[in-house]
Amino acid sequence: MFYIAADHAGHHLKKDLEQLFKNQNIEYEDLGAKSYDEKDDFVDFAVPLAKKVVETGSKGVLICGSGHGMCMAANKIQGVRAIVGYSISGTELGRKHNDANILCLAGRVVTKDHALAIIKTFLNTEFSGEERFVRRNKKIADLEK
Repeated sequence: MFYIAADHAGHHLKKDLEQLFKNQNIEYEDLGAKSYDEKDDFVDFAVPLAKKVVETGSKGVLICGSGHGMCMAANKIQGVRAIVGYSISGTELGRKHNDANILCLAGRVVTKDHALAIIKTFLNTEFSGEERFVRRNKKIADLEK
């Protein structure tokens, strides 16, 4: 199970993805926005999802227009390792090397099929655990102290 949230610029993609998740029996919890509001702010969705991911040790998906705003906001929460996923291979590396726990998508850029493939890669790729990646991730975590 994972968490998903989107602002107005990602709302349409989130709704499309939710239908695909249901059709493929992929478990998720929607943390908003529940309805389209062109004046909402990505931070209001990124922070609660990021906190939930850290509290539960799970993963999350955030969607805004570019993916960047959600990523910047989520990474302000201690314990979050958010990445922007524009490609399957980049997302796979983000999981294997960086143990990313939040995937940020660009609702104005990726198609629903590409987004679904990226999300599946994110959810199904394990952190490699190689010493060099553990060491590097620890250095990042140390910056949060």
